[in-house]
Amino acid sequence: MQLRHVRTLLPPQDGAAKVTCLAWAPSNARLAVCTVDRVVLLYDEHGERRDKFSTKPADPKYGRKSYVVKGMAFSPDSTKIAVGQSDGIIFVYKIGEDWGDKKVICNKFIQTSAVTCLLWPEENIIVFGLAEGKVRLANPKTNKSSTIYGTDSYVVSLASNTSGKGILSGHADGTVVRYFFDDEGSGESQGKLVMHPCPPYALAWASNSIVAAGCDKKIVAYGKEGHVIQTFDYSRDTSEKEFTVAATSPGGQSVVIGSFDRLRVLNWSPRRSAWEEAKPKQIPHLYTITALAWKPDGSRLCAGTLCGGVEQFDCCLRRTIYKNKFEMTYVGPSQVCLRNLSTGMRVVLKSHYGYAIEEVKILGKERYLVAHTSDTLLLGDLGSTKLSEVAWQGSGGNEKFFFDNENVCMIFNAGELTLVEYGSNEILGSVRTEFMNPHLISVRINERRPRGMEESKRLAYLVDIKTIAVVDLVGSCSIGTISHDSKIDWLELSETGHKLLFRDKRMKLHFCDMERATKTAILSYCSYVQWVPGSDVVVAQNRNSLCVWYNIDTPERVTMFPMKGDIVDLQRDNGKTEVIVTEGVNTVSYTLDEGLIEFGTAVDDGDYQRAVAFLETLEMSAETEAMWKTLSRLALEAKQLHIAERCFAAVGDVSKARFLHETNEIADQVAKQSGGDGTDYYQVRVRLAMLEKNYKLAEMIFLEQNAVEEAMEMYQELHMWEECIAVAEAKDHPALEKLRQGFYEWLLQSQQEEQAAEVQEGQGDLPAAIGLYLKAGLPAKAAQLAMGQEELLSNTDLVNRIATALVRGDLLEQTRNPQRALECFRKGNSFLKAVELARSAFPAEVVKLEESWGDHLVQQKQLDAAINHYIEARCAVKAVEAALGARQWKKAIYILDTQDQKMAAKYYPRIAQHYAALQEYEIAEELYTKGGCIKEAIDMYTQAGRWEQAHKLASLCMRPEDVSVLYITQAQEMERQGKYKEAERLYLTVDEPDLAITMYKKCRMHDEMLRLLARYHKDLLSDTHLHLGKELEAEGRLPEAEYHYLEAKDWKAAVNMFRMNNLWEDAYRVAKAHGGANSHKHVAFLWARSLGGEAAVKLLSKFGLLEMAIDHAADNNIFDFAFELARLSMKQKLPEIHFKYGYAHAQNWEAAQRVAEAHDPDSVVVVLVGQADSAFKQKEFQKAEALLLRAQRLDLAVKHYKEAGMWTEALRVCKEFLPGELEALQEEYEREVAKKGPRSPEGILEQAREWEQAGEYARAVDCYLKVCDQSSRALMEKCCMKAAELAIKFLGQPRSTEVMRIVGPRLVGIGKFNVAAELYLNLDLIKEAIDAFMEGEEWNKAKRVAKELDPRYEDYVDQHYKEYLKDQGKVDSLVGVDVMAALDMYMEREQWEKCLETAATQNYKVLHKYVALYATKLIREGSWDKALSLYIQHGVPANAQNFNIYKRLFVEMVNVPGMNRAEAYHSWADLREVLLGLCENLVKSSEANSPAHEEFETMLLVAHYYATRSAAQSVKQLDTVAAKLSISLLRHTEIIPADKAFYEAGTAAKEVGWENMAFIFLNRFLDLTDAIEEGSLDALDHSDFQDTDIPFEVPLPAKQHISEEQREEIRDWVLTVSMDQRLEQVLPRDERDTYEASLVAVSTGVRSLPCLITGYPVLRDKVVFKRPGKEANKESWNKFLMAVKMSHSPSCQDVLKFIGQWCGGLPGSSFSFQ
Repeated sequence: MQLRHVRTLLPPQDGAAKVTCLAWAPSNARLAVCTVDRVVLLYDEHGERRDKFSTKPADPKYGRKSYVVKGMAFSPDSTKIAVGQSDGIIFVYKIGEDWGDKKVICNKFIQTSAVTCLLWPEENIIVFGLAEGKVRLANPKTNKSSTIYGTDSYVVSLASNTSGKGILSGHADGTVVRYFFDDEGSGESQGKLVMHPCPPYALAWASNSIVAAGCDKKIVAYGKEGHVIQTFDYSRDTSEKEFTVAATSPGGQSVVIGSFDRLRVLNWSPRRSAWEEAKPKQIPHLYTITALAWKPDGSRLCAGTLCGGVEQFDCCLRRTIYKNKFEMTYVGPSQVCLRNLSTGMRVVLKSHYGYAIEEVKILGKERYLVAHTSDTLLLGDLGSTKLSEVAWQGSGGNEKFFFDNENVCMIFNAGELTLVEYGSNEILGSVRTEFMNPHLISVRINERRPRGMEESKRLAYLVDIKTIAVVDLVGSCSIGTISHDSKIDWLELSETGHKLLFRDKRMKLHFCDMERATKTAILSYCSYVQWVPGSDVVVAQNRNSLCVWYNIDTPERVTMFPMKGDIVDLQRDNGKTEVIVTEGVNTVSYTLDEGLIEFGTAVDDGDYQRAVAFLETLEMSAETEAMWKTLSRLALEAKQLHIAERCFAAVGDVSKARFLHETNEIADQVAKQSGGDGTDYYQVRVRLAMLEKNYKLAEMIFLEQNAVEEAMEMYQELHMWEECIAVAEAKDHPALEKLRQGFYEWLLQSQQEEQAAEVQEGQGDLPAAIGLYLKAGLPAKAAQLAMGQEELLSNTDLVNRIATALVRGDLLEQTRNPQRALECFRKGNSFLKAVELARSAFPAEVVKLEESWGDHLVQQKQLDAAINHYIEARCAVKAVEAALGARQWKKAIYILDTQDQKMAAKYYPRIAQHYAALQEYEIAEELYTKGGCIKEAIDMYTQAGRWEQAHKLASLCMRPEDVSVLYITQAQEMERQGKYKEAERLYLTVDEPDLAITMYKKCRMHDEMLRLLARYHKDLLSDTHLHLGKELEAEGRLPEAEYHYLEAKDWKAAVNMFRMNNLWEDAYRVAKAHGGANSHKHVAFLWARSLGGEAAVKLLSKFGLLEMAIDHAADNNIFDFAFELARLSMKQKLPEIHFKYGYAHAQNWEAAQRVAEAHDPDSVVVVLVGQADSAFKQKEFQKAEALLLRAQRLDLAVKHYKEAGMWTEALRVCKEFLPGELEALQEEYEREVAKKGPRSPEGILEQAREWEQAGEYARAVDCYLKVCDQSSRALMEKCCMKAAELAIKFLGQPRSTEVMRIVGPRLVGIGKFNVAAELYLNLDLIKEAIDAFMEGEEWNKAKRVAKELDPRYEDYVDQHYKEYLKDQGKVDSLVGVDVMAALDMYMEREQWEKCLETAATQNYKVLHKYVALYATKLIREGSWDKALSLYIQHGVPANAQNFNIYKRLFVEMVNVPGMNRAEAYHSWADLREVLLGLCENLVKSSEANSPAHEEFETMLLVAHYYATRSAAQSVKQLDTVAAKLSISLLRHTEIIPADKAFYEAGTAAKEVGWENMAFIFLNRFLDLTDAIEEGSLDALDHSDFQDTDIPFEVPLPAKQHISEEQREEIRDWVLTVSMDQRLEQVLPRDERDTYEASLVAVSTGVRSLPCLITGYPVLRDKVVFKRPGKEANKESWNKFLMAVKMSHSPSCQDVLKFIGQWCGGLPGSSFSFQ
């Protein structure tokens, strides 16, 4: 940092007039200067003096000169100044916020000795030193002072650190003491720190050290614990005097020390970790510096002197202007001052950690700033001046910043979204997401805090395209995730963050209540949606309807308004909310009901009184009623009972209102007696519990208060006798028997005989109970009671009474009369028992009963339940009708698909209509097609506007002419409705663009018509434009006509049109823009001629065409106009016109010359010129030139030659006779040549030679350089060499170098590498010469030139040589130069064998890097088997970066079809070997026992099961082992495809005859296939797998793993078995009373080990292996061994070999692999 003098604020005086102290205000707006006469001067930030005030003595009796001001400081809010005085007092003056405010003493602190120095580092902390050695603290808030610490030595200086949390005091004995208010976690010590050699009058506390100096002329820098780190000794410098004062920059990076006539500057170097001295600021006659003050933003330093002067210095490192709008002043490495040039607004950007600030950017509509340091990121909002600094590791500047939210900055980097709240120095939150569209992220930061929450900060974002996550940023926890079945394209949280709206790609709007965890679809075809600001009201658009939800908690209640157009904005201000809609070219506003909006806001804010006030102003409606109910619920939750009472009264709920009224009276009475609001009184709490029907809670409250009688009374009032009796029993109440009797009597009185019977039954009086049941008309219960008692069944009278009353047949069945029992069951509609009876007694009747049961359920409107009974009865038509009635569409389709096509055809269209209404058009189309209703499918697509699908379908099923007729008819209908775009699409779909063009022509929609013409009839486009131009011209629409004329390339027609309409300006404009070089001149001439007189002269003068027009008129025999123009403006032209007039009539030149010579010698020249003109016209050029030479008018010769295109002659004449005009003529010639386009090389060469002969070497070189004919390389080389030769010989060094840089690449381009290099070397262009040699592959020459002429380029040549070898594919040569590059090249060229062979010669790490790359490529291409072989060949390293490859190999294999067979054994064995090798390596690595290790162990077990299953499938005796392995694999469906696993387990169980399990597993498989189609597992029923270890939460497979044909086969089998009903849908259990394949016992929770052969749990007889945790069931093990011995199966032998390797050997040694 350097100091630059800016201005003198206060001029010095002649004698000593010491400036005692200076202070800058923290706001940067004020500077205070205290002079020797004890007056405080106040300056603004620009250095202008604006105010002053005098200080006062401690005691007026001693006079104004009895003291000196020793210290001065501003308060942190810049509105007060503390002044420390030598008369032992500190005054605090309130100076106000504006200039000229009255200065008032607001505090004074009297001390016992003189104040020597003073600081005000923080609010309410004034620190000062005393002459007696104490350092004290004064608190302006309490007006008290206290001692911080005391010493015995005079305090000479005070300094604070940059944060103001710590202070240093310097004392006369050289002691420096440190004290912290807060050490900010630094751990630095307090107390005596340093013993300086002299009194440290100059004391500064910088970021990295403490600097002290004094009268010994030495500056010493001390470390943080007081050790000396640097000394600057000036004691031998005779010009240096003692150091008097020091100041630290606000950033702590620089220190300035003042002495006599000099300011010394020290800058901290982070690289060297030391102070570096900058050039001192030497100012003669400045005298001793007595005070220093550094502006808080770091941009200015003020120095006060002994002679009373105050000087201001600029301290910036550098200053830049950003986009001409912002000035950036770098006042230190870590501090930048930013100023808006237009508004003057200032912001100080500072790194709190002292890091150097790199580039500062202003982004986001120039409101937000972003800056980087090495370890942090600085962000700021210039609008609110809130700044943040957060830890940020450099990411190469790849971050993307989004400033859509005013409170928070969103930073997206490498798939991670980071949020930083402005004004906070901590990262608010960070989540992983790939979706960074502002419409797909919503952040709400304290916009409207919900009741009871101090802070509300929430974020909603997309985890994937179909899943929303909502996060609480305060607690850093997830609130929830919302999964959806379609892509989401917009989302927005409410201002409180408790509610969420989102829209999907189908334009469907959904509402989520995050607290209740509910999701509701609230609107289809939503094109606009927004929360109303400051509320939870939602506004949305559905086609031509404006939809408003004033209470979004009841989304079904929506207010709708018809409208035209589209919503564009939502505005809420001045108590009014308006929806802005564009209707065509007009903008219309719809005003919303502010009262309803305010209600929602009041509720959210918890101000229920205000909510009631709003609702009372509204008329009762459905929306208002919903709001009263919402308010009643909230008021009850908040125990605001009076409001709840008012709400229930408003909605007409009289009972609740009255109940609450009584409750309020109790509460009010309690409140008067004991204070409070009375709601905690037990009777009030009981009544509120009763209101919520929580009688148990009410009972508990009563019993807590020992109010048993009241509890019983409550139950009696509610006729809850059983609960009342239970309370009496619990409390052993004396009135218990009386209560029971009363209960029984009450039951009889209220004719509740059934309950009375139950009471009697409970008391053991069975005959009485049966009598009551019969009286209650419940003979079935009477019969049930009788059937359980033999003595009652022997009572014939009783049985007859029951049988008479009983229509149903239980009793008859019991008494062995099945036929009559069946009839009774049927008549009593007790079909379940009828069917059960018929199955055992009358099997033929079952089908009829099932049908009757279905009919009965249909009559009872239980259509869903009836379907299965109709299926059982084989009544397909009734089953379909019931399914349709129950809206079970999928079930109906399944039934129809199994039926006769003819019967099913009439039902398919009905189902299709349903799917069409749901917009699932593909399914609907398929169903319409199955039903033979193609026309309806086409109509469906047509009505949905999906013309392409409709046309595709129509083309398949209709004749082309019928399709055309259909579409043209539809298009004409659209045309009549004004839907031209839709009509056009239809016409184009059937290849009838001409009809669309005719339509647009008829509607005069010319732009659309021309668009189609350009596409389909380009040849007619120009004629159409011309035709339209004429039409529009006839209608007087000239600008439009002009456009079409010009598009038709007929500008003359446009000019003539404007001429005919006397619009000369437009005619001139068109001619100038689109005509030839002279067209506009001709139009100007005609325009002038039409005007005539003075107007014509003015017009032609304006265009600079006057003289030309006179000549043109004369030359074209329009002499009247020529004479008129000449007379009015150019009389000197009259003789020439007269002459031309005479010539035109005579052309006798000799006579004319004779007359001229005799009578008018001045006219001789005119005659000669005229004669020359005539000669030029007759192409007698020699004669014409001779005449003009006689007339001394060779300029006209040049002009005539130019007009004739004879430029060579023109240049010759000019060079000979007019050399001064040669250069201008040459330039004009070049321009003319450029206009004509490229010339032939020969022409350019000729021109170059001419320039060379003329000595115009620069032009000659330019011409030679223009020759760029690739077809003639010899010519090109010759021209290049010539250009280089002339440039080197005749042009200076810069120009010759420039020419060489053009010539060189050309020579290289034509293969003359050596020539180009030689020319480069002539001009010492070493690098270019090397490049030329390298381009020509002259590598040895390039190396020699580099080595001999400039060794710096040797590495450059070597690098290019490597690149050359790579490009040429000379890999074998490259191996000797750069092995890694060679390997990369082998990889790029896919020479993988060579790559791996070469890598193997390096090291294991290099080899496996390329093995991993090759394996990744193979997996991507689907060659997982080859990738597997790679790892079999080269080993499996336990590198964490390879884990994804191994997992991908596993996933690919378990997903691939056709692996459930014996032939797949070797593939599974390879996978098993790879995973075993990996697990063994993991055990030895740092990843041992990590989650990844455990996951690979599980994969190894699964691979072993698959391999063993394939081996078992090759041996017939082991089919049950294979089946058990398939079933065991089900417990691993979290890592293998669930649908495939259940299919394989089910089919395997079916093949070995375990039909129960097969049915359950295949049923589960069908459920999973449906779930895959629907995209969700939510509908799965897990009841069959309760108490098993088969997981419920499994990943949903992305696709079906089983073919449609196999799925249909399984579906038929399951349907057949379910109709058969011979299987029990229960999984088999073992001795543990647990599913036999489950490892975990249900009752005990004990986990058994899985069998190595079958995967089933090992329970009793087991074979134990050496490796812990490896066991097998003895029976399965022996069976496997026996099968291997019998079959000699190689794969089974390999399984045993693997088990031995894996488990540390096989048990026993009798088995041989031979």
